Amino acid sequence: MVAEMKSTVQGETSTVGAFYGDPAKQDLIMIAAVSGLVPDPKKEMEDSVTALSSELSLTNMATVEPGPLGGDVRCGDGKAESVPLGVCVWTDRGSEGVVVMYFKSAEQAKAEFATIRGQVEQRS
Repeated sequence: MVAEMKSTVQGETSTVGAFYGDPAKQDLIMIAAVSGLVPDPKKEMEDSVTALSSELSLTNMATVEPGPLGGDVRCGDGKAESVPLGVCVWTDRGSEGVVVMYFKSAEQAKAEFATIRGQVEQRS
């Protein structure tokens, strides 16, 4: 996922791709993001949502408040096999990324999105 994001960002300056938490405790989070110049954030958002929709069976994707880092954010419900997912995607002129919260709903992902993004992305 990070490699795919890197292909759409010009002059990428940093990347992150990691899983955090413990599946046995049902608190698993996946984060994938890249920073650099995103020439057309709206197009990247559409492309990302379309790609993730087929991979994670996304539904109910809705625009949410992006928090202090700004940009466009959409969150929705997904599914990986039988595991429910809360999925949030963001894009702006300087970054794009996705947060996937396993065993969570879109509502739970929306509530935690700004905090999680703030832990992996800082403006310089």
